[in-house]
Amino acid sequence: MPNTLDSIIAELADADRQERIELLIDFAKNLPPLPDRLAEFKDAAHRVEECQSPVFLFVELEGEQVTIHADAPIEAPTVRGFVAILVEGLNGAQVEDVLKVRDSLIEQIGLPEILGMLRVRGLTGVLRRLKAEVTRAAIARSMGDSAPSTGSA
Repeated sequence: MPNTLDSIIAELADADRQERIELLIDFAKNLPPLPDRLAEFKDAAHRVEECQSPVFLFVELEGEQVTIHADAPIEAPTVRGFVAILVEGLNGAQVEDVLKVRDSLIEQIGLPEILGMLRVRGLTGVLRRLKAEVTRAAIARSMGDSAPSTGSA
């Protein structure tokens, strides 16, 4: 797992329930805005359907390095915070490392303790969709298409 994500996991896992909530909100505030060139693609093809909040994911590859762009509403700070954790923790990681992130990440950072089951399912969907987009981008790149992930997963 990438060092940045490991550090985030350790920080959240060591925090008590209230600190975890505060950290998640801090991450939410720091989610970078979606680049203008991708804003027009905020559509069903990029939306994570499993999540109640409108979350949009975009993946780009430069060699084996992954760049993640995402958008999640400020009105959903826990979802936005989790998305920001993925962006911060995995940007610049190798394709293989992103694909190795365990689906238990949500449990590792203690989110089931502070979120309802429906939110947890939605966040699981975000993580799975991210991995699917990375896989799709890697396959497209291997076939000679170096364009950003602007199609459906």
